[in-house]
Parts: sequence; C-alpha cells; structure tokens
Amino acid sequence: MSDSSPLPPVRLHPEAELARAALSTPLLSRAVRLARWAGPATRVDAGGGLVEEQLPDAAGTLGLSGDDAAAYAAEAWRVAVDAGLVEITDEEAGTVTAGEELALLTGGSPHDVLTVWLSALETVVADASVPDLDGLMDAMDEGGEIDFTSLDWDPEAEAEFLDGVLGNLYLLTVSEDGPGQAPVPLPALAASMIVPSDMGEPTNDVLEQVSDAMMRLDDQFRTLEPIGLVEYRPVDEDLMADADEEPAAPVDDTDVSRYGLVRLTPLGAYGLRARLLEAGLDAPAVGELADKGADALLDGTARFGQSAAQAETEQWLGRREPLAAARDLLAAARGADAGAPLRRLRCQQALSLVGTEAEPALREVLDDPELGGLARVWLSERGASGVPAPSQDLVFWLTVDTVAAQLAAEGNSDELQALVEGLAEQHGGFFAAAWRVDHPATADVLEAMGRLHPDKKVAKEARKAAFKARSQQGG
Repeated sequence: MSDSSPLPPVRLHPEAELARAALSTPLLSRAVRLARWAGPATRVDAGGGLVEEQLPDAAGTLGLSGDDAAAYAAEAWRVAVDAGLVEITDEEAGTVTAGEELALLTGGSPHDVLTVWLSALETVVADASVPDLDGLMDAMDEGGEIDFTSLDWDPEAEAEFLDGVLGNLYLLTVSEDGPGQAPVPLPALAASMIVPSDMGEPTNDVLEQVSDAMMRLDDQFRTLEPIGLVEYRPVDEDLMADADEEPAAPVDDTDVSRYGLVRLTPLGAYGLRARLLEAGLDAPAVGELADKGADALLDGTARFGQSAAQAETEQWLGRREPLAAARDLLAAARGADAGAPLRRLRCQQALSLVGTEAEPALREVLDDPELGGLARVWLSERGASGVPAPSQDLVFWLTVDTVAAQLAAEGNSDELQALVEGLAEQHGGFFAAAWRVDHPATADVLEAMGRLHPDKKVAKEARKAAFKARSQQGG
C-alpha cells in the first residue's frame, strides 16, 4: 500500500451508526466496564498493566471465566489505558483515575466516540503483530530485554506485513470489481502478499509460505475481530491436526470456508481508511465532494469507478438547483488540458441525472466547440425540439473526445476495443478524416486505435493517421 496513487472511494456508513457499532464491540465495551470498575484501590505495574492479583477481580467484573479470563481482562485494561479511558495518576504508586475520554463515550458526539475507538484499534493492531506471550517470555534475557533473533521475529516486518494485508482487504472491499461485502477467503488474502503477480503456477516453496502466512493471519484476525474491524470465520481446527490423527468428522476438502473467511465490517472500513489517511495515502470517501464546486466534482470523480462516480454526483446534485448545477458543470467541463475529455465525460454522465429543468443551460452551449456535441446528445435524448444537426467536424471532434475520455477512464478495456472496432466499421473513411481533427488528443487516440484494433490492416491505417496528426500538431 505504499503506492501514492489514490485508492478507490469507500462508501462509509453514517457516523452515528458507526459510533453505535464501536460502543457495542466486545473489546471496547469490556474496556469501558473496567474503566468504570477502577477505583482508589486499583493498582498498575510499571508498564501500566493491572497488577497480577487484581486480574481475577477484573475478569469477574467482565463475567469472564476459564483459563484465558485473566488474559482477556489484561487486554481490555490495556485498551482502556491506551484509549484514554483510564489515566495513571502516580506511576510510582501505580494509582489510576478515570480518563477524560471515558466521558466522551456517553456525552460526546459520534465523531468523539469513533476517535476513542480508533485509539483502541491501534492498540489491537499492534497486539496482533506480536507473537504469543509464551514465546516472548522464553526470548527474554536476564535483563528483561527481548532477544528478537532467538524469537525469529522482526517487529517492523511483522507490522508491515499486517498493514499490507489490511490494505489489500480494504482495496478488495472498496473496489468496484472486488467482492464488496462478501467475505474474502483467507488463502486468497495470504496469496496476495506472497505470490508475485507475474507468477504462473506457484512453486511448492511459495505454497508453503502462503500456508504459513494463513496460520499467522488466522491468529491475527482472531485478535482483530473483538474490536469490530472484521467478521472472521477461523480456519477449521481439523486442518491443523496432525496428519496421523483422524478428523472428528468427515470433511469436505472443496469447502473454501474451512480455510478461513474474513469480511471487513463498515466500522472496519472507517478504521482502515483513517489509518491509510494517517499514513499519507489518498483514500477518498463518497460524499466528500458534495459541498465543493463543479470543477472539484468532475476532477475528483475522474478517477472513480462508474458506480461510485454516480453515487458522488447524486449527492452533489441533491444539494443544488438543477439549472444552476447544469451551468456549473458545463463551465467546469471546458478545457484543452489532458484531463478535459474525462471531465466532459463525467459532466455528460452527471447531466444524465438532471431533469428537463436544465434544458436552458444545454441550449446556451449549442455553439460551443467543446460542449456543443454533448449538448445535442442530451437534448436529443430528451426529445427536445429545434436541436440543430451537428456538422461533420463536430461529430469527429466529439468522437475523438469520447475515445480520449474512455482511454483515461478505463485504459485498454474490452469496451473501448469494441468502440474502436465499431467506429472503424461504421465510417469507411474514418482515419482519412480523423487525423485532421483539431483536438489535443487526436494523435494519442489514433495511436490507441491502432493498438487496439485486431485487424492488422485497419490498425496500420490508424497508426499512419496518428503519424499525420502528430506531424500536423508539430510533435
């Protein structure tokens, strides 16, 4: 996730809904209960953790029992301290008091609640990168320092690995062509970190690395689930049994869910986006442009997928009067820069969501060399009368502009290839006329058509036309 290119926009749930979800997460709710339980007699050690003799009482307060009760209570206390729900008043005496953040959970805004939850999340993510406590104890030297070499554990590498996994899960969740809210199989997530993108059939060594990564992730997602980041179905215990042991019941080897399934929750999407922004990445959210100008909308949605762009545009239009909005969009769509064709495409898509109240704005630009084509399309689609027929020059200019926009939006997609084939088939002399089009992207569009068209003869025509266009433009 170190790439500086923007991520796909995420659709966040309302903060009030997310705050309710945060308060109901098992780990934060336990931390809150311990913060309210703590009093003058509560004592902590030098690291801020509850002294050992108080852990049974803390576990009882949380209704926990069994071998892991003390560990769960210690974890909840650590979250309470790190999230500011508890404050250490005297380190030497080990005394505590209620932290300022505790009051925010009942008297603060939803955003305040989520800020506290984000602090708790950081603690849990850090904990998820740490190996089991028994291993840490074994690796401590006489001075109480951890010997990482004997532990075979690199804290920075482990944290980076988990960050990468969470980044990939976020990307899969928010991408328009990803699984969305469907759970992601753990093997696929592990493979996304291990298997090189250009590798065909993974080697046995790579498959073994994927298997090891799955086991690490199984532990980590078990740790992350109680804070509400993910919903997780763990790896089937039978898969981890010794080869000579008989499974407790017959198993289906084709059932992918046995290998673990993980789903990013709406609260988790909010949390991971906050972490990505904190790391300096561009992680947009749908709705951020609703109160900005038309230029910001068209530029911002230029990199969005079709569905996200429409959702963002609908919010933007919902705050404006249709005729004024149409005029603003048309004004922002003008330009001869490299991003202008895609702005005009987004403008056209936005105007498709506007009713006939916008008709005067479209009629005003019928003679505009950059907007007249899309204005005629909009008016004709609505059955408006008196729409002048476009000149041949305008038709060709609009064609070049449209292909340039599609190239910018989708690259060499199957849809664009189909468009290119259709253009060449419908207009026998297309390339003979197209190279003369006075559009900044003419040469680039013709080169792309030569690259995309499957017919070698047609592709050669396109490349020759591109050469002529570039020569005409002096490039």
